[in-house]
Amino acid sequence: MSKFYLSTTISFCILTVISCKKSEAQSPPADLIASAVPSLSTVALVPAKGALLGHYYGTGTISETDAIIGSRPQIHLSYFGWSDHWAKDGSTRQDLLEGRIPLVNWEPFDVKFTAIVNGKYDGQISLQADEARELGKLFFLDFAAEMNEEEGWGGHNPELYIKAYRHIHDIFVRQGATNVVWVWCPNNVDSPGGPTAMQYYPGDVYVDWVGVDGYNWGTSNSDHEWETFYQVFKEIYAKIAATGKPVIIGEMASDEVGGDKAKWISEIIPTLKSQFPAIKAVVWFDVDKERHWQINSKQNSLDAYRLMAKDPYFNTH
Repeated sequence: MSKFYLSTTISFCILTVISCKKSEAQSPPADLIASAVPSLSTVALVPAKGALLGHYYGTGTISETDAIIGSRPQIHLSYFGWSDHWAKDGSTRQDLLEGRIPLVNWEPFDVKFTAIVNGKYDGQISLQADEARELGKLFFLDFAAEMNEEEGWGGHNPELYIKAYRHIHDIFVRQGATNVVWVWCPNNVDSPGGPTAMQYYPGDVYVDWVGVDGYNWGTSNSDHEWETFYQVFKEIYAKIAATGKPVIIGEMASDEVGGDKAKWISEIIPTLKSQFPAIKAVVWFDVDKERHWQINSKQNSLDAYRLMAKDPYFNTH
């Protein structure tokens, strides 16, 4: 897995200074961010060039979907509940066997975060950490994503959320599960009147990759308007990139209604190169759910996705 590492270590504080002087809606100039990208720490799974492409297989099987795409995404996103033994799950093990990187989205539904902090679940967490360690290979673990939006893990209480995240992380470290690559992944927009994304940040010691989930919801609902790939992520990018961590888009997709989805897809790689160079992985949420997120919602959308997936930017690591 050594080909997924970078080897430089320089401070990223210049972005922090700039973001403090500007309003939250503004982003540092793209050329400034680009110049700071080499300062990414030596972090597991960061590609030497370009970015990793990931997929949530919600429309077809892995083999069926990869055949439609015409190439194989490097990351496989899967969702698991609080008490699930995701490290022993067949899909996780199959991913590692076949050379995919699992992205485990661990969702603590119906769990009180005070109970996590107070040690009620320490036995369960320790066992899950042992199972993760026994995998023996690097993989992404995204615990309690989108905490700043409707999921509201921990009751929209940043202090409690951070304590719970750190408590779980510390148990994994104590159990020797050093192959876990920790992802912290807010939503691209905050709940109205709620705490902002960065208020939930557990700290540099506890996070390997920072993430963000974001969608172009189209115009089928009057509360939304068509947004380009850049517009979806521009406001939060500067904030999360200022941590100096590599960035992963943990979920993304576009609807068909209100614009040109094929064009939306075709703009992803150029935008990553020119505006979002710290983003080192993107994961497509391929399912017909709240909107037509699936890659084959129309033939021209699928054609654009195929072309993107085969681009050297996602295939030279």
